[in-house]
Parts: sequence; structure tokens; C-alpha cells
Amino acid sequence: MNVEPFAVDGLAVTFTDGVLGVVLDRPRRRNALDDTMVEALIGLFSRAATEPVRAIVVTGAGDHFCGGFDIVARNAPSGGPRPRVGSIQRRLPVQAHRLIPLVLTTQVPVVCAVRGWAVGIGLQLALAADFAVVTTDAHLWEPFARRGFTPDSGATWLLPRRVGPVRARRMLLLGTPVSGAEAAEWGMVHQAVAPADLDQVVGDLVAELAAGPTVALGLTKALLHGAQAGPVEQALAAEAAALELSSRSEDFKEGLAALTEKRPPRFTGR
Repeated sequence: MNVEPFAVDGLAVTFTDGVLGVVLDRPRRRNALDDTMVEALIGLFSRAATEPVRAIVVTGAGDHFCGGFDIVARNAPSGGPRPRVGSIQRRLPVQAHRLIPLVLTTQVPVVCAVRGWAVGIGLQLALAADFAVVTTDAHLWEPFARRGFTPDSGATWLLPRRVGPVRARRMLLLGTPVSGAEAAEWGMVHQAVAPADLDQVVGDLVAELAAGPTVALGLTKALLHGAQAGPVEQALAAEAAALELSSRSEDFKEGLAALTEKRPPRFTGR
């Protein structure tokens, strides 16, 4: 996969051995996202669906994961006028609000490695990932009520599904930060680890996912997402269709051969 078009200011991108690595790289701004970064991320996650990508890992440069969206720069542009009234409602559906659904639905496992602060859209990015591994001393925060505006980037959809409505209200209405250790206790994230262990734990997890049956993992991810909103009959029909597809993959044949030969499977992602 050619990642050069997506290596914009504030975003470092690599592609090695089937793993798409994305580093939010504005450490002086706690890796806060701007429009250029969001557009590049949308392009990356869209492109991953058509490239031989077997896993995606998102990290932050320096001491933090992501400080949210850079609303200060957005609302105080250098040398230019403030955004017009109504610009947010027109802009979000084609910018930030495209990113979270892509993370949720792209048929590639997504892992976020979180240290320091994960705020606003940065937290939503971690919540939308298939696996969020955080340090025990990380700070997960929905700052909207403390700043006088309403949630965005899927917060009101993601949080209740991850932690339940009572805890979601605590975070969204009171603006209470949650530590990484507490987030793991709540089931908000996959795992909380000591800061010194984060890179190793995430590396092992990404390696395991990248070595897995890519077609089956992607379809399973799609099934899990689709099943949240529909009845069991709809989920069963989707499972039947996905099984038809996955059973035609080379990895399925390899899985059967490994079972017969009593050895670990060697999946190729096809």
C-alpha cells in the first residue's frame, strides 16, 4: 500500500508486513486533530478496505494519544474570518463524522494504543477501535459539558454501548475524566497495562491479528457491528451470508488442513 499521499502534517504513516501504522504526530498540541489530519485518516481507512491490510494500529506521538479536535485553531484562524453560523452542521457529516463510522465498519481489525490524554474525538477513535489498550494512568475525557457545547463524533452512540447509560451520563453531562484503570474495569477498553508495557502488549496483539484469517476477522467485525441494531433473525441471516463467503477463502482451507494435520494454521490473509 502506498501511504505517501496520507503522510500529511500531523500524521505519520507506515505499512509493513500487512500492518498499517498510524501515528498522530502533533505532540505540542497533544496530537489534537485538524481538518487535514481528519481528511487523511478518512482516506486511509477507506483505502484499507481495498488494500492487503491485515491490521491497523493507531498511536500518538509523545506523552498523549489525542487531545481531541483543535477547536482553538478552528475558531481563531490566523488572518481569516471566524466560521459562518451553520458551518459545523454542514461540515461534520463530511469530515469528522465520516471517520468514526469508517473505523467501526472497515473490515480490518483496528487497535488503538492510548497513553496520556484521550479527549473528545480522540476518545471516540479509541472507543470505535476493535481493541483499545490504555495505560493505567491514562485520562479518558469527554470535555464537551466543561466547554459549553454538545458531544460530537459519535460520543452519544458509542459511550452508552460501551459503559451503559448511567456511566455515559457521568462522562458526558458532568465531564468527569476516567482513568485507564477505571476504563478497563468498566469494560470501556480492552485492557489497561503499566505504561512501560504498552508498546509490547500492543505489538503482540497487532502481530496476532495480522497473522489471523483476515477475511473471517473482517466479516466477524461486520457481523458484530450489524447485530447491535437488528433482531436476532437479521443477525442469523447475516451470519449465513458471511459463512458462505469466509468458507470460500484460502484461510478457511488452511484452517481445515491445520486441524487435520494437528498443527497451528498459517494464514495468509486471503
